[in-house]
Amino acid sequence: MSDASLGLPFPARAHAALEDAHLQEALGIATTKFIGLRKEAFAGFPEGEALRDRARAIKEGTLQQLDHYLERLADNIERLGGHVHWAATGDEARDIVLRLCRDKGVRMAVKSKSMATEEIELNDALEAAGVKPVETDLGEYIIQLAHEKPSHIIAPAIHKTKGQVADLFSKELGGHFEADPEILTAVARKELRQKFLDADMGITGANFAVAETGTIVLVTNEGNGRMVTSLPRIHVAVMGMEKVIPTMTDLMVFLAILARSATGQKLSSYTTLVRGPRQPGESEGPEELHLILMDNGRTRQIAGTLREALYCLRCGACLNVCPVYRQIGGHAYGYTYPGPIGILLTAMLKGAASVKDLAHASSLCGACKDVCPVRIDIPRMLVDLRVELDREKIASWPERMLFRVARRIMTSPALFRLGATLGRVAQRPFVRNGRLRGLPLFFGKWTRTRDLPPVASRTFSERWPELDQRKELERP
Repeated sequence: MSDASLGLPFPARAHAALEDAHLQEALGIATTKFIGLRKEAFAGFPEGEALRDRARAIKEGTLQQLDHYLERLADNIERLGGHVHWAATGDEARDIVLRLCRDKGVRMAVKSKSMATEEIELNDALEAAGVKPVETDLGEYIIQLAHEKPSHIIAPAIHKTKGQVADLFSKELGGHFEADPEILTAVARKELRQKFLDADMGITGANFAVAETGTIVLVTNEGNGRMVTSLPRIHVAVMGMEKVIPTMTDLMVFLAILARSATGQKLSSYTTLVRGPRQPGESEGPEELHLILMDNGRTRQIAGTLREALYCLRCGACLNVCPVYRQIGGHAYGYTYPGPIGILLTAMLKGAASVKDLAHASSLCGACKDVCPVRIDIPRMLVDLRVELDREKIASWPERMLFRVARRIMTSPALFRLGATLGRVAQRPFVRNGRLRGLPLFFGKWTRTRDLPPVASRTFSERWPELDQRKELERP
């Protein structure tokens, strides 16, 4: 999707995505592959469903005592020699990183994939402060070279074909590279190797943080997380507060379902456990460890309608199965977090008004809930979000009036019968082959890409006396 398209309203962005042939090819290949791998991974894992229930219970229990577990985590990290910083907002989290860079004389920072740093737009702030950020995850490295934003939670360059990546590398790195994944990966590794050695700071996110032990957990498939956390002299982890979990036993539960949900693996290739800075006698590790615990709207939702969004493990499974995401990709959503869970996270971080169009970018089919490793009821929360938009008068006036009329008709038997009678007459010019097609005015948006069933010649309530009579006759 072009930069010009990203500045358009959501409907226009979605239309541009549908017209992008390269995007359609890339999305079709990648999401279909992820769906198949996840299905296969859980098919041979009979304990999976029980572990999903257990993981959900852990998340709920943690939120009920979030202050306790955060304080325990902070105490254990400081006991190990680390430093803990509390950030109420994204701006505060960003300022803490910039202050550390300034105080420690940092000129280059290598990063391992972190949606939290994308959330606070850290890279732009670092560059403005004279610090060069270098993404080391292959997908993140690709989109950094392309000057783009991630389009998927775990596969940030999912929108690009291998041919596009080859052209990008050839342009930005010099030379000519074939569209071969192994060749392109080797090129990226060669470019990044010296960056790991030259960097003053390593910046990561955190998949989990274990309160019991003060352990920061990173899950990657490239090993870059291990290098980012061990080679630079300073390690900074930026973590949303909801990522804390109580115990190492709980961690085992999440690791068992995270990789299966995200990439279809039994376990990610690299699971890095970080416990404090380098200790006397140890040969590797940073001289300093800093953990930034970021709120940025999260605790406000503990008692809010979006509470379940705080369960999210950022696996991306809901994106892969979403019929909307699979057609338009991540950039069309316009914010850091795309897909169905991304709509909720954006509303949590930026307010309901920010998603007045996105709240309707879902068919409510329920596929996202079916694959979520912690069974987040995304469709229900999207409906709640739509209700809030109507209640707060954020939705457009025609939309609010349409649904109020619909509600009045649906709750009044007399009006429903009248509406059905009028509908049978009004629909006649638009019924073709048993389906409603080409409706006029704003109803045309519904039939532009889908067929609707016509109003039945007789409603169920009208047929009921006849059915009841037939039932009586059939009794012995």
